[in-house]
Amino acid sequence: MNVRRIRLACVVVALLGGSSAMAADWPRWCGPGGTNACGESPLPASFVRGSKKTGSEIDASTCENVKWVVRLCSVVYGNPTIADGRVFVGTNVGALSRTDKRFNLQKGGLLQCRDEQTGKLLWQLVIPHPEQRDFPWKTNIMGFNFGVIGSPAVAGEKVYITNNRGDVLCLDVRGLANGNDGAYKDEAQYMAGPRKKPVELTDGDADILWRRSLWEKDHGVCMVPHDAIGSAPLVHGDLLYVTTSNSVDNSHYNVPNPDAPSLIVLDRHTGRLVAADNEKIGHRLWHGLWSSPNQGVVNGKTLIFFGAADGWVYAFEALKAVPEKPTHLKLAWKYDCNPPRYRMRDGKVIDYYSGDKRKIRKYKERGNRNDRKFLGPSQIIATPVFYKNRVYVPIGQDPAHGNGIGLLHCIDATKTGDVTRTGCVWTYDGIQRTISTVAIADGLVYAPDITGTLHCLDADTGKCYWTHDMKTEGWGGPLIADGKVYVNTRRSFYVFAHGKEKKLLHNDRTAGSEASPVAANGTLFTVLKGYLWAIHTPG
Repeated sequence: MNVRRIRLACVVVALLGGSSAMAADWPRWCGPGGTNACGESPLPASFVRGSKKTGSEIDASTCENVKWVVRLCSVVYGNPTIADGRVFVGTNVGALSRTDKRFNLQKGGLLQCRDEQTGKLLWQLVIPHPEQRDFPWKTNIMGFNFGVIGSPAVAGEKVYITNNRGDVLCLDVRGLANGNDGAYKDEAQYMAGPRKKPVELTDGDADILWRRSLWEKDHGVCMVPHDAIGSAPLVHGDLLYVTTSNSVDNSHYNVPNPDAPSLIVLDRHTGRLVAADNEKIGHRLWHGLWSSPNQGVVNGKTLIFFGAADGWVYAFEALKAVPEKPTHLKLAWKYDCNPPRYRMRDGKVIDYYSGDKRKIRKYKERGNRNDRKFLGPSQIIATPVFYKNRVYVPIGQDPAHGNGIGLLHCIDATKTGDVTRTGCVWTYDGIQRTISTVAIADGLVYAPDITGTLHCLDADTGKCYWTHDMKTEGWGGPLIADGKVYVNTRRSFYVFAHGKEKKLLHNDRTAGSEASPVAANGTLFTVLKGYLWAIHTPG
């Protein structure tokens, strides 16, 4: 084709489908740019969920702006990821035994791969819930059924997850339909669980390429989980950055293995451990490591940003290649997100758990009365977001601890060393504790807090333009796309106009979730009330 024809083809594409040029996948947590924002268009400002036929099936004829909808299991805490025509979503086993007679599980994790255009199930991975005897230390995760919490990360023909058994897995995006590839061949036993009879595999099952445990001693990490295991892995080149989920034991004060690393790096092709942090965070952590890593390029150098359970943000220099021998990550800078007034009161260190509303009887004078006034230390559960040489990150605690004064930080990412004083651009204390990751675009930051209040701030100055009380707890982060801000609370789905003036476009108060909405290839994907919805503008 000659140059003239190439130019003509470009003009035709621009005239006939200018918005399609913005179409892109959403292959990881926080999106392709790591800011929870994208250029997808057109996306609807509202949709109608329709009504059920029988059982759990939705009557498509009663829906509006819905491309497809499928029933998942009971909970989703991460967000779907979309790549190469496939949708990957982590959940728990829920009612799996009613649809697959090979399994009779009450608890466990589930990763599903579905067709992006139709929602059809292509394959799935069943991950039985661990038993106490699987762990070298006592852990309380046996009582929870969170399933796969962290969002999958997709790179090429591979998808990566951290699951409810404390494993980092690399899987074939095509499942077993193209054969059992890779060195790992024991999928039948893995999906049945230890000491159980292996299941009979089908083409609709997952193909595990490699597995690395985060708690088995011979795998080199040996963390101890608490409440939940899992964060979203981050792919950078040939490397995979993973949070270990190291935590306190059931005493809530003792860390059984404080020397376990908090952030590790694996060769993403083999699962080999190649690096780890050396910051000894386990000696200072308050509760558990659940923040996911993010990345950004500062002065031509890629940095990995990590929010930790000691309340500090760490920036590590990204490895340029896979090292032959395990090494330590090089620290670029660190920043304490808890100012002295959050850590000290009357000259004494504030007990982290005095901020737990359930401790009110023990801490009658200084306890958290859940009135949004308690001031004390918090850790970081949200993911740090990088935008124009700055990092934005809020602090918070386990939502079960109740309300309390939070703090949103804007940090200069170009500094080095301990930048707690030199790197603070601005802070915003009008926010409550939060576990939600912010979204940033066009100089605006959107930050939900645990009370369900959405805050819109100026990214340069921290000035608050508006807030909106969404009435119920917010766990997931917002999405900025097509001039709109989409956000879920645990009971509602909201759509706002993106801008300095508040304008509510849509509110469905009958369906919510803990998951974050995402957009890819002209479609909005969100989990509401246990269903995965693909929402679009018809035509």
